[in-house]
Amino acid sequence: MPTILLVDNDPEILAALSAALEWRGYRVLLSKDGRSGLEQAGRNLPDLIVTDCSMPEMDGVELCRCLKLYPALTAIPVIMVSAQVQLRQKPALWDAFFLKPVDFNAMESTVGQLLFSRPLRETLRPLWSDRAMSRWQPVTSAIIS
Repeated sequence: MPTILLVDNDPEILAALSAALEWRGYRVLLSKDGRSGLEQAGRNLPDLIVTDCSMPEMDGVELCRCLKLYPALTAIPVIMVSAQVQLRQKPALWDAFFLKPVDFNAMESTVGQLLFSRPLRETLRPLWSDRAMSRWQPVTSAIIS
């Protein structure tokens, strides 16, 4: 059963998305902000992350940047959700974008596609000249910015 981490500071949105995904057979983990979401991702290595863009402390964009710094977390696909118009996306920070209110059928289709493509994506490791010594050591170059 695939595990999906939901990161949002709105408990009602967490509850709605959680119920919809659990009903479809996914295991769901919840986090109330980007910082706790990053910690949860490191502890549980979810198969997919769905994050809100606007949150206090660490927003969704910063969460995506941090995920890309850790080799163990970089291959986890991310869906960004926002009440704002499409953000200026930095290349490869997230895999899909949805405006709120989220169309659950479209999200379910995207979740399935991202989970299905993940094993292939994990075998295609990028060739960076400054690889981290360990999969938990952050990458120190400016490859993300």
